[in-house]
Amino acid sequence: MATTIPFVDLSRQHNRISAELEAAMCGVLSSGWFIQGSQLEAFEREFANYCQVEHCVGVGNGLDALVLLLRAYDIGPGDEVIVPTNTFIATWLAVTAVGATAVPVEPNEQTHNIDPDRIAASVTQRTRCIMPVHLYGQPADMDPIMALAERHDLIVIEDNAQSQGALYKGRPTGSLGHAAATSFYPGKNLGALGDGGAVVTQDAEIARKVRILRNYGSERKYEHQVIGCNSRLDEIQAAVLRIKLKHLNDWNAERRAIANRYDAILPRAVVTPPLTPSWAEPVWHLYVIRCAQRDALQAHLQAAGVQTVIHYPVPPHKQPCYAPDMPEASYPLAETLSNEILSLPMYPGLTDTEQQRVADVIASFQGAS
Repeated sequence: MATTIPFVDLSRQHNRISAELEAAMCGVLSSGWFIQGSQLEAFEREFANYCQVEHCVGVGNGLDALVLLLRAYDIGPGDEVIVPTNTFIATWLAVTAVGATAVPVEPNEQTHNIDPDRIAASVTQRTRCIMPVHLYGQPADMDPIMALAERHDLIVIEDNAQSQGALYKGRPTGSLGHAAATSFYPGKNLGALGDGGAVVTQDAEIARKVRILRNYGSERKYEHQVIGCNSRLDEIQAAVLRIKLKHLNDWNAERRAIANRYDAILPRAVVTPPLTPSWAEPVWHLYVIRCAQRDALQAHLQAAGVQTVIHYPVPPHKQPCYAPDMPEASYPLAETLSNEILSLPMYPGLTDTEQQRVADVIASFQGAS
C-alpha cells in the first residue's frame, strides 16, 4: 500500500529549523525569565512591523485576542457584531463571551468570505462592530467593508487567524481594519508550539487596554484597574515565534506554489478549485475545493491514503450551543458550503509527487454508487 499523505505534517517545517528552535528555547531556559520578558517584547515589535502596524500585544490564544479586543472597544450586552456565517466558531464565541449578539451574514459563494454587499442590510442602531474573517488564508474584500463602517461609525476587527502574511491590494491583512486578532495555534502559517495569539492595531489606547486586560486588569503590579484575565503569550512561545517569523514569507511562498500546482493539475470535471480575486494574494492556510459528492470523495481519498479535513462540517448557527436560540435560522450558502467543501493536504514540504497523487486519486473518483 502506498504511503499515507498526511493532511498536515509540521515536522517538515520544524526539521529545517530545529537547531534554531532548540537554541531559542534553551536561551529562555537559561534566562530564568518565562513570562512577560524580553522575548515577548521583541516578538511584539517584530510582528507589529511585519503587519505594518504600530502595536502588537501577545495573548494566550486567538479566541482571547478577539474577546480582549471586543472588551477594549467596550462592546458588550445590547450591542450587535456582524460576523460571517461561514467561519470557525471562535469568531461567534468571542461575541457571545462579551455578552453581545452575533449577527450572521452570508459569504460570497466564490471566495467563501463574508459578502460586503450583504452586510448593509444587517446594520441596525445596535450594530457596533463588523468582524470579517480572512478565511483559509484569503483576504476578505475590505475596502467596501471599511467604507460601510465609516458611514455607520462602526468598528472593524479583522479575524486574521488564518492569514498571516496575506495581502489585500498590496496591504497586509491585520492592518486593514481598526484592529485585528490572530492565532498562533501550531497548525497556523505562523504557529507556536502550543497555544498563542496576538492583537495588532495602530491605536495606542486600544493596545494599552488589551495589555491591561490580558494581565489581570493590571498596568502596575498589584493594582487592578479593571476586571481582567490571565492571557499572556509566554517567553518560550514568543522565542519560537521569533524564529518562525523569519521564515514565514518563504513558507508562504511555498504554499502559493503548491496552490498554483493544485490549480493546474486538479480535474475540473470532479472538483471546483478555490477562486482567487485579482486583488488578493492569499497565503493558503487551507486549500479548499468543492464537490457535490464531497463525503464520497473524501472516503475515496482516505481509502487511497490521502488525508483530508472538512473546514467546517457544521456552520455555527447549526451548532448545539447556538441552534436552540436560532430555531428558524436559515443560511443556505453556509449550509451548502458545509456540505461540499473539502480541504486537501497543504503545507510547506508537500512534494510535487504527493500533489500529483492527490490529483490522480481525485481524477479516478467515479462518484457515489
